[in-house]
Amino acid sequence: MRERRYEMPVDLAALLGPHQHGGYDPTWRRTGDGAFWMTKRTPDGPGTLRLTRHGGQAWGAGASWLLDSLPGLVGADDDLSGFTVHHEVLKGLAVPRIGRSGLVFEALVPAVLEQKVVGREAWRAWRYLLRKYGTQPPGPAPEGMRVMPEPEVWRQIPAWDWHRAGAEAVRARTIATAAWHAAKLEAAADSASLDRLLRALPGIGVWTSAEVRQRCFGDADAVSVGDFHLAKIVGWALTGEKADDAEMMRLLEPYRGHRHRACVLVGLSGLRPPARGPRLSARDYRSF
Repeated sequence: MRERRYEMPVDLAALLGPHQHGGYDPTWRRTGDGAFWMTKRTPDGPGTLRLTRHGGQAWGAGASWLLDSLPGLVGADDDLSGFTVHHEVLKGLAVPRIGRSGLVFEALVPAVLEQKVVGREAWRAWRYLLRKYGTQPPGPAPEGMRVMPEPEVWRQIPAWDWHRAGAEAVRARTIATAAWHAAKLEAAADSASLDRLLRALPGIGVWTSAEVRQRCFGDADAVSVGDFHLAKIVGWALTGEKADDAEMMRLLEPYRGHRHRACVLVGLSGLRPPARGPRLSARDYRSF
């Protein structure tokens, strides 16, 4: 076990939340004592990380890497310079920091699973695949947690297990293809380079690239264009009317350089358009 004392931000849940995929994510856990647990496959190997407001503890081959990257994960080196609130409804809210994991493939797989489906459907697939192919985490991780498998494993998952997970062939093929290029993706020097590499792969577009870069690089300007809800929420919060993607980007233009941060701030405002009908239900691809 390795340990690093570090004065954490007050709202660890908000900083770490984007790295959680559903309430039963096998790589993420919050325990009754208020600690946050995360498992990660680092460049040095698997590791388990436990975070409290006073610092972090880590176990496994990836322990040193996890503690070295801890300030980035909790947004300590996030650059807020140049961010100014331009809309009255957002003034007075605490400006959110954006953390970065430094791990591309860890962010890419769940982002692909979340393409064009409701969250519950994607999280069910993520949970099934991690429980089936993930490895036991090092150290005293809470029961049921798993470490994400290596890219080679994702390339070899058979069609019937993708089916059992509820992921159709398109998303399965996208993940398997990306796994062949995982080393190149992980070596990307910056967010712009990663964007070019990701969007050169079949099945990965603007939305998926933005979701990955937000988590991996902490890119405060990567807007999830194409999201089912985001444009409507941003438009409603800033103008009182729903917007499409083009209108959303026009509204966010004053925040260029921090447009994703502005979207997070909109989310913190709690302003959302009223629901007009029942929520979309999760498909069960396993029955197709």
